[in-house]
Amino acid sequence: MKMIPTHLKPFVTEQHYDRYTPIDHAVWRYVMRQNHHALLHTAHSAFVDGLLQSGIQTEKIPRVSEMNTCLSKIGWGAAIVNGLIPGSVFYELLANRILPIATEIRKLTNIEYTPAPDIIHEAAGHAPILFDREYRAYVQTIGSIGAKAFSMKENREVFEALRQLTIIKEDPKSTVEEIAAAQKFVEEKQNAIIDLSEAEKVSRLFWATVEYGLMGDMDNPKIYGAGLLSSVGESKHCFTEAVVKLPYSVEACIASPKTVTEMQTKLFVCNSFEELMAGAEFLANTMAFRVGGTESLEKALRSRNVATFEFNSSISVTGIVHALVKDKNGEAIYVNTTGETALSVHNQQLKGHGKDYHAKGFGTPIGMLQGNIALEACDDQALVNLSIVEGNFVDLLFVSGIRVSGRIKSIIKDNQKVILISFEDCTVTLDGHELFKKEWGTYDMAVGSRIVCAYPGAADPASYFSETLQQAETIKEPPASLTELEMLYQQVATIRENNTFTNESIQVLNDINNQLHLSYPNDWLLRLELLELAASKLSLKHLELPIKEELNELSKVASFTNLINNGLSVIYAQTGEDRDE
Repeated sequence: MKMIPTHLKPFVTEQHYDRYTPIDHAVWRYVMRQNHHALLHTAHSAFVDGLLQSGIQTEKIPRVSEMNTCLSKIGWGAAIVNGLIPGSVFYELLANRILPIATEIRKLTNIEYTPAPDIIHEAAGHAPILFDREYRAYVQTIGSIGAKAFSMKENREVFEALRQLTIIKEDPKSTVEEIAAAQKFVEEKQNAIIDLSEAEKVSRLFWATVEYGLMGDMDNPKIYGAGLLSSVGESKHCFTEAVVKLPYSVEACIASPKTVTEMQTKLFVCNSFEELMAGAEFLANTMAFRVGGTESLEKALRSRNVATFEFNSSISVTGIVHALVKDKNGEAIYVNTTGETALSVHNQQLKGHGKDYHAKGFGTPIGMLQGNIALEACDDQALVNLSIVEGNFVDLLFVSGIRVSGRIKSIIKDNQKVILISFEDCTVTLDGHELFKKEWGTYDMAVGSRIVCAYPGAADPASYFSETLQQAETIKEPPASLTELEMLYQQVATIRENNTFTNESIQVLNDINNQLHLSYPNDWLLRLELLELAASKLSLKHLELPIKEELNELSKVASFTNLINNGLSVIYAQTGEDRDE
């Protein structure tokens, strides 16, 4: 089993398998049978092959432990999460080759499409195609990129609105008005995003490819996006004239807002997984974690959240960027964090420089000393020539005009290169303005002439977040007793699985059919399951025609039409092989 990074464990929970109802399992079975049947000719071959290789069962919702075993064959694993999780967490799990799986399952009324992540979407949509080497490399890459993408306050508001929508939409007590209001709120929050953050750009690219991508010829593309592969309705809807097909490009995907409240109206068609990988790298090369410089610090500042920026000396600073001092050219020459801050090198926290020590923030200059001296490049002799020796009082003047004056308390090096100098009795000034005062205590100065990267989160997450980590609380409630309808579903499943059609079991199925007719006139799924048996067993032939007539009548209801017709297609595609003589 893949190890979950410590700082991500609070988002991981358990799969309460005994809480799935017989109707839940029937919903899973319906979708999986559709996948094996309807997607054989419309899905990318990587999905079709992966569906067989993954060993994911059709009859019952899989146990995530079993999925872990399957995914371990390709060096991946699975983690159970509570519904929607923050994008940064989702992407970091993918970057670590861990597929996040929401173990809830959609309601029968939302079987064609739901914005809520569920086990159908994760296990039936995402997992099978990961068995393709090129595709899973792309997913891991875009996960790594997403984990390093800066988000803004507006993105977090969209996430919260979407999370609330998924809760409302999957709650059987929600009214049509409540669902409509939640959908409208999501759209309002999405429309409020004017300046696209890095996180939104990655999210849109992920949406247009991993979730809703098509591949191949523009006139006859194949599905590889999990949102389409796991949606009974949308996997067919996407090939209708209602959906516009556009050639893939990173720019086009990023310019296209996500549609989360309804089926897609336009999809992007790419040529290959290789093209996807090139697109991901193209986007990554525009982001702060690769660009560095003042631009990256500004993104960290605008994020208003914990971020890390790294100097070219290898030392990095983790905290909330609070302020930047810039020169006349707009280049950052001094950076301040606020609140708990930690210093690290090579993604490991420096001893004595954790957030408890730098509890009120951290400030340091950026740039070269006068004479264009890069302090991080100075060897021992060069440091002596500059009087940078423990115990010495020095007056360091930077090209920017920043002056650091104080007695050197200690010097920390990495690979013989200085990365941090600590001063006593120190003042830091710029044009007569004090950036640091003596009375504030020891001044720790990170050494580095430029910022090479910046990204959200901590350089050493296990150390930085260790004190605030809390394991997700697991409330173990006993499974509710089955309703009458759920018991009917259970009886049909048991007879089908045992494949023993005795006089007694045939009578049970007759009774179930009568009960459906009397008490559950709108239940189309259990009627399909009964018809499946009746169409393949001569001993149940007498049920076939009346059930078909009831289903034909129910199919006149618009929301049932496709579901019933799709179910009938699967049943009668198999009767030639399965009919009992």
